Amino acid sequence: MARPGFPLSSWPWRAAAYLLTGAVVGVATLAGVVTVVVVCGALVLVLVGLPLLVVATLGGIPVAWVERRRLRLVDRDPVSGGHQVPTVPGLWAWLTTRLRERGTWRELGYALLFAGLLWPVDALAVTVVLICPLSMVAAPLLMATVGDGHEAKVLKLWTVTTWPTAFGVAVLGLFLLGLGTYLLGVMAGARAGLTRLLIASREGELGAEVVELARSRARLVHAFEAERRRIERDLHDGAQQRLVALTLALGLARLDTPPGPLADQLTRAHEEAGNALAELRELIQGIYPKVLTDYGLQAAVSDAADRCVIPVDVDLELPGRPAEAVESAAYFVVCEALANVAKHSGADRARVSGGHRDGRLFLEVRDDGRGGADPSAGSGLTGLADRVSVLDGRLALTSPPGGPTLLRVEFPCELTEAAERSA
Repeated sequence: MARPGFPLSSWPWRAAAYLLTGAVVGVATLAGVVTVVVVCGALVLVLVGLPLLVVATLGGIPVAWVERRRLRLVDRDPVSGGHQVPTVPGLWAWLTTRLRERGTWRELGYALLFAGLLWPVDALAVTVVLICPLSMVAAPLLMATVGDGHEAKVLKLWTVTTWPTAFGVAVLGLFLLGLGTYLLGVMAGARAGLTRLLIASREGELGAEVVELARSRARLVHAFEAERRRIERDLHDGAQQRLVALTLALGLARLDTPPGPLADQLTRAHEEAGNALAELRELIQGIYPKVLTDYGLQAAVSDAADRCVIPVDVDLELPGRPAEAVESAAYFVVCEALANVAKHSGADRARVSGGHRDGRLFLEVRDDGRGGADPSAGSGLTGLADRVSVLDGRLALTSPPGGPTLLRVEFPCELTEAAERSA
């Protein structure tokens, strides 16, 4: 409305259409409410009206449905009804679900308010702001046609007998019509805001936002895991193969070189290339282990336990493979836990156990160290807990002073057969 061209845009006409259709729908709603009350009141004497009264409480649903579509005339943001979907099919389940919802009763209250108060306001607004100025603008036309050039009645209130007066009234009507476009916008906006407040499902909109937020977080996790796999694949097929070729070339050159300073330099270069290759393999293993992709979580956890600097017992039995995101998150939780055990716990032995039961994958990492682990001290478990929560999982850490330390993680998931996963 702050734009200079607002009176010439489509919005004043949209506002007028919104208020005018509101008056029409309101009259129909009032007629429906009166009819239902009269019929139910007459039939309640024979106990037939009681079920009809129960059904009449659902009368606000179609009214709210119409109102949500009328809102599109002046409100570009869609309004959600937020009605729940019955858990079982059938008319009785649908009826009981609707009667238990707060939204149903809120919509019934809006329908009664609409039928008794709001539609007269809409009609009055259209009459005062639009029809009256248009009648004034039409004064010269009325004088020339109906009044035979002698007189014209303006708004049924006063009579215009001269042409200068008629044109003056028309100019005044144009001015009021231009001012009325802003008044129409204000009134339609206020009316739409009240309607949105009364019939919009705040719980449904909030729930939709929460669902979208969870989906966006899940998409970020999947994108992150895909990027890890791409980096691992590029390093494995690119830089690692080049280092392997370089190591072989240096080894052959050293064998073909007679003893001397050049042979010593080739020996050192060969050792450095071997060290770089080992470090690159460790880096690739940390980014995304190929054993996890090829053989699954059980083999990857066993491999991580073998590479740990302290003895680790593994007791993990899985009849299938979970989803890739769950499998990746579970593996890196175990790796981070074993790294913390090796660095901070002072433990002599650790144990990784887990399985799948009741639709949940659970893993436990236990050590016999000194305990006292604090996730807020930079152990890396906070970031892992965030990744677990994105997948609707739970991560719990128990580490009293003196030990032992127990890390437990659970994921809701279903397992698939290895052959199906490979396909």
